[in-house]
Amino acid sequence: ADCRYTCHQECRSLIQLDCRRWQSQVSPESSLLSPCSQNVTQTVEEEKPEPPTVQEIKQKIEKYNAKVTNCLLMKLNEDGTYTGFIKVHLKLRRPVTVPAGIRPQSIYDALKEVNLAEMTDKRTSFYLPLDAIKQLHISSTTTVSEVIQGLLKKFMVVDNPQKFALFKEMRKDGQVLFQKLPLTEYPLYLRLLAGPDTDVLSFVLKENETGEVEWDAFSIPELQNFLMILDKEEKDKIQQVHRKYERFKQRLQQTLKEARGKPG
Repeated sequence: ADCRYTCHQECRSLIQLDCRRWQSQVSPESSLLSPCSQNVTQTVEEEKPEPPTVQEIKQKIEKYNAKVTNCLLMKLNEDGTYTGFIKVHLKLRRPVTVPAGIRPQSIYDALKEVNLAEMTDKRTSFYLPLDAIKQLHISSTTTVSEVIQGLLKKFMVVDNPQKFALFKEMRKDGQVLFQKLPLTEYPLYLRLLAGPDTDVLSFVLKENETGEVEWDAFSIPELQNFLMILDKEEKDKIQQVHRKYERFKQRLQQTLKEARGKPG
């Protein structure tokens, strides 16, 4: 009531108020407003749905496979887990760091799980093709974190996985919506629920630009590289604006010149 501190009602027991101004007059506990007049945000805990049974999963997989047109079927295992395919669009606007002078990964390397990135300390940066698509064969137990790490490994990207985030892309009422997925989410289960139509749901790998980027994970050369890129983007934008208004100026001058030769 005195310091106007606001908290969730369920958080009251965790709050330790340091009301120095009123310490000699009232205790922190007595300074709390009565429940009927508290300005708190009530949060309703959502009941977590029960995990689907093996029979329910089987039915969903059969329904899913009936809609598949590209032979990328899901398969149910005896232990209740299942495997399938997801496609991930890579929409990265910043360069990634890869080993320098390393040959592309061969099938032999993939089977032997050879990490070519560990064979050299030399690094270089380049842009991945815009909106590149990578298809992954994963399990129902594969998490978002593992999908991100798997994608980086396939492209031999040695950047910290925390620099990236996996989003689900949905289309609703003519709008494209993105939602960041938690690292513990299971993408294959989301694919199963949405069906094989990528217009309903698709996965996108983007830079983690939600304020949760741990900049300490970047090296000094990487940060300097980002500054150079931002500087170049700024200059390009300035040139675009200059060209836009230069064309507008030329059209205006041409219109004025033509108007001078006309009566009235």
